Amino acid sequence: MARRLEVISNHLGEKPQTMAKGLKTQYVKDPIKFMGLEDLIPMSLNTKRMQLREILDRDVAPLLPEFIEKAQFPREVLGKIKGLFGLSEAKYGCRQVTPREKSIILYELARVDTSLATFYALTMSLVIYTIEALGSEEQKAKYLPGLCNLDLIGCWGLTEPDFGSDASGLQTTATPVDGGFILNGSKRWIGNAIISDIMVIWAKNTKTNKIEGFVIPSKTPGIHVKNIDRKLGLRMVQNGVITLIDVKVPITTRLEKATNFANGVKVVLEHSRVSIAWIATGMLSGVYEASVKHLRERIQFGVPIGAFQLNQEKLVRVLGHFHSCFLLAWRITELQEQGKATSGQAGLVKAITSLIGRDAVRLGREMLGGDGILIDNYVMKALADMEIVYTYEGTYDINALVAGEAITGISAFKSSYSLRKK
Repeated sequence: MARRLEVISNHLGEKPQTMAKGLKTQYVKDPIKFMGLEDLIPMSLNTKRMQLREILDRDVAPLLPEFIEKAQFPREVLGKIKGLFGLSEAKYGCRQVTPREKSIILYELARVDTSLATFYALTMSLVIYTIEALGSEEQKAKYLPGLCNLDLIGCWGLTEPDFGSDASGLQTTATPVDGGFILNGSKRWIGNAIISDIMVIWAKNTKTNKIEGFVIPSKTPGIHVKNIDRKLGLRMVQNGVITLIDVKVPITTRLEKATNFANGVKVVLEHSRVSIAWIATGMLSGVYEASVKHLRERIQFGVPIGAFQLNQEKLVRVLGHFHSCFLLAWRITELQEQGKATSGQAGLVKAITSLIGRDAVRLGREMLGGDGILIDNYVMKALADMEIVYTYEGTYDINALVAGEAITGISAFKSSYSLRKK
């Protein structure tokens, strides 16, 4: 052992017992600075980013471990982030949040916790965006101010027990009746379901056979919600099963512009998948920061473990993955702001950021060793959460096929295999 320490110290040019004390303080703490990625961000937005980071690190992050461990939603922190919500343009008493600002907010939230970022993405990219883009003027005036101020919490009900990836095949029905519709069906894995005040529910019109959207109060008679317990990832997100039994709603609850899957659900998903790419990127920032801090502070064999070649190689891989994700996410955001982003592009970015994100968080977990399983050290909860990021808003496979169709012009979704009734 003594010989091994001597070899290490000679190679490093410093005595083992003085390495920790003499360690240079100049290092790359924030991965965004390594190749000057902050130069891509407008100065005013970068200033807001650092202000938000300070608030999150000081006032929010210390409160979260208790909620994560108990799988509870952190209502206590909502007051600290309520100013982050808004619309694509300032209307209905709500402030404007541009795609780039929303992306940077998601990045910073995910750097602290994925559940918190998911709540923001769910609210902004699904609930608020759906009503803003597809709702009537009455619906916008009624719901958007409360959602933007967090006086209302919404959920977005698409996924069903038997229909996840094949969203176009959903079985929840909307039967037209005098003055409105009667909804029947079930939704599963719906974030915010337990704590929501309003629900966006997607259902198939039994008369037209088209998928349409409805905005309804969560306490409407016939709606039953059950929490999904014992999750090992996104523990603060309150996912639930929504059962609709003869739920009668007025015609004014229907989203007037969402008349079929293509101009309803698909429009929203193309928009929201960009948000998930930013969540994956923010998670990689958190993993990198936790890893580099640990590698500099953890002493083994008389030196910081960051002095060992294996750990440096893993850290370089994490940093490289981070840059790949950031640049992909930044470019799709630019295209989205220009109104040029396509479903194929969004699918590619979501798929790749979650794919290489998986590798990055696994490497972070390895570098932190035993300490890496603690909630306080970020990487273990990131490892569990990234598995969900890899799956939600369309699995990796589905998003890859969306991009694959855009590349080849050939859809690979329909299998030659067919189920036959016996």
